[in-house]
Amino acid sequence: MSDADPSLDGPPWEEDAPDGDVVERDPDTDDMFGAPEPAGMREAEAAAAPVSQPERPEPARVTAPADSGPLAHVDDGEAYTVLARKYRPHTFEDLIGQEAMVRTLTNAFATGRIAHAFMLTGVRGVGKTTTARLLARALNNETDSIDRPSLALTDQGRHDASIMAGQHMDVVEMDAASHTGIDGIRDIIESVRYAPVEARYKVYVLDEVHMLSNQAFNALLKTLEEPPPHAKFIFATTEIRKVPVTILSRCQRFDLRRVEPEILVDHLARIADREGMKIEQDALALIARAAEGSVRDGLSLLDQALVQGDRGETVKTEVVRDMLGLADRSQTIALFESVMAGRTPEALELFRTLYGYGADPVQITNDLLEHCHAASVAKMLGPQATRLPNDQAQKLTALGAVISAGTLARVWQMLLRALDEVRRAPNPADAVEMAIVRLAYAADLPGPEEALKALRDGEPMPGGAAPRGPSGGGGGGGASAQLAPRPVAAPTLPDPQSFEQVVALIGEKREVGLQMDVQRYVRPVAFKPGAITYESLDGAPMDLARKLASRLKDWTGRTWLIAANGQGGGETMIEIDRRKRSEERAGVEADPFVMAVMEAFPGAKIGEIKTLAPAVELPAIPDEPGDED
Repeated sequence: MSDADPSLDGPPWEEDAPDGDVVERDPDTDDMFGAPEPAGMREAEAAAAPVSQPERPEPARVTAPADSGPLAHVDDGEAYTVLARKYRPHTFEDLIGQEAMVRTLTNAFATGRIAHAFMLTGVRGVGKTTTARLLARALNNETDSIDRPSLALTDQGRHDASIMAGQHMDVVEMDAASHTGIDGIRDIIESVRYAPVEARYKVYVLDEVHMLSNQAFNALLKTLEEPPPHAKFIFATTEIRKVPVTILSRCQRFDLRRVEPEILVDHLARIADREGMKIEQDALALIARAAEGSVRDGLSLLDQALVQGDRGETVKTEVVRDMLGLADRSQTIALFESVMAGRTPEALELFRTLYGYGADPVQITNDLLEHCHAASVAKMLGPQATRLPNDQAQKLTALGAVISAGTLARVWQMLLRALDEVRRAPNPADAVEMAIVRLAYAADLPGPEEALKALRDGEPMPGGAAPRGPSGGGGGGGASAQLAPRPVAAPTLPDPQSFEQVVALIGEKREVGLQMDVQRYVRPVAFKPGAITYESLDGAPMDLARKLASRLKDWTGRTWLIAANGQGGGETMIEIDRRKRSEERAGVEADPFVMAVMEAFPGAKIGEIKTLAPAVELPAIPDEPGDED
């Protein structure tokens, strides 16, 4: 190929174009940088174009209707901002769950007692980095009306936008996780000597400060102890124990707390409302539970949940539960009840049903741990201490009332071990099933003190009965099998002689769910040993009569006829309890002394009524023989 090759005279895309027909530019497109074609150029091209040239047909444009759902947002030209960034707090009032820290900082700034170094610690997502930037803004707060450090942050601050964007030249942010060595700290030490360029203070924000090396910490010590008056340090960490004590002693420490579930649920509900989305309250509770006190995790999960439903439709709890891989809490409570009652086959079937629905074995074990903890706490503090919905709290409270504290403590220890086994097992589901078998056998084993006392007194060993199964085989396991002979058949109990005794027997057998259903939905019509006729209230389980008859047959060894077709029954156990409490309150309110007290204190109300135990009269202490005159 010669240098005079005509094919090299122009660009390659013009090689095959005939003379006079070269199209230099598509008149229907913008230039490569996105700018429209100048009007003069378009007019010149139009004048130079041959008259006989046909008009180029305008390309068809596909437009989506306004109500076409997600397609309506395809061409909005804006990148989506995740909720965790979109709703990041811009003022201290926006911080949720950190009232103690905000109150302390407000008083410090109001009195001018501002520390030169702050240490912010807490779990992920509670707002450490956000608080650090807010502090940097507060230290350099400057508006037309504010010219001093102040927590009254507004959008009109001169330095606010650049600080929140991480672009202010006097606010240096450094990620200690990626600058662990001494070089980054050496740069800070060199620059801290110079006064700020624009702002009031030079602020150094070090995130994940626990990642610094020992040399870096030692290099920072002297500057941190005696910093120049124009410098402030703000540290953030999730591992406060890895920060040297010498650094901690030179900082004002703030522990950012996990956000309480009810506070996080309200926060998520407000954000969903702002986004124009609807989501069920129980679904928000599941998200708050999975977030474990982290606002950022909660917002990320909410972001994921909101796309599960179409615009305008409510996101259901079942959808969020499937998204999170969680089991229905009511089903895991039923599983916990079956385990504690020693019904191994039923417990295994419940677990396999949950596993078939996609529940994670690790999460199911965590749920059992939560139920054990809730039953123990409710035993001491009442159902309100569980922070669960009322029906779930009542079930676990009733379960804790019939199980000893020692048994609950042993179950807790066994579940902790089971959780570790489930996480390490090649097949987690098999590990959960083995843990259920072990728990069902050992749930009612006696403690060491009870076993020693029974051996010493020659009494039969308490508890340790083998779980009921289809074949009746198996042993009580461990200590029970060695200390006492295994009974051939489960001992039968005497027949209850009244409906109240039936309810009491159900409670003794730890059938909490069945006991609550009987107390709530059963109005007795006729009773005799072996036969119960009752009127069923609306909402009663369909299999209540069958389940009650099955349990009574297992416990008493005889067949019970349970009929739910009666009419005109008496009061349920709950209705009787409410009536008695109402009568008791009416009697107290009619007491002349109480009436006089209420008249003396207008607006006073009678709270809870408790019956105090009678005072124990102590015996008189005899005088010493030498005390007589």
